[in-house]
Amino acid sequence: MKKPYISKLRTIGKITVWIVDGEYVRDYLSEEFTNFAEHYRFRFIPTNEFWIDKEYDPGEEDFFIHHLLVEWRLVRQGMEYDKALGYADRSERAERRKSLAVRLKRVRGNAALLKRIRKKHLTTYRNGLRVWLVRGELVRDFYFTDYTEGGHDKIYAFIPKSEIWIDDDLSPHERRFVLLHEVHERRLMAGGWRYPQAHRSASELEYLCRHHTALLSKKLREEIRLNK
Repeated sequence: MKKPYISKLRTIGKITVWIVDGEYVRDYLSEEFTNFAEHYRFRFIPTNEFWIDKEYDPGEEDFFIHHLLVEWRLVRQGMEYDKALGYADRSERAERRKSLAVRLKRVRGNAALLKRIRKKHLTTYRNGLRVWLVRGELVRDFYFTDYTEGGHDKIYAFIPKSEIWIDDDLSPHERRFVLLHEVHERRLMAGGWRYPQAHRSASELEYLCRHHTALLSKKLREEIRLNK
């Protein structure tokens, strides 16, 4: 395997922050890698490194680094990872709310915010399921800090009925893999599955198709047909 590193972003004390090829990481190391991570989330990341996926809509690196510093420090002090993640999420959310750039983006009303978030209508299927490319940074700023890659109306209350959102920070090549994940997960949750189990099943299907790309179109058609 090649190394996932693209460029060194900065050094913070003994920590090196790297921009990495997230698609490569998802294909060969873990499909659960999203916008950023550190060693205590994924053991394949060296102890004193932070990995940040190459952004296709740049500008959030400082928020990601802030999150990682909180998470990394707390785990090293003995806190369980899930608890440290919660603290880091809240700290990142507070930083976003303090940011002048975020405050300047504020709009009045949910309808106006949705209009800004929806970047491009990708398709509407015969069953009425609509797929939008969205400004992921705005979703993280105003709705949910942990939003990454994609989402749908069965998991996020802020996503309108029968919609699937694909983050614009994701590489165009990966969008169909993430779409497959979301339609499969949505179908299972509509059928009564709980999110953790539905997500695990969707991740397994996504992983299969990342490594057997000839299956992707067929699996995507099947999942879309079964969605209601």
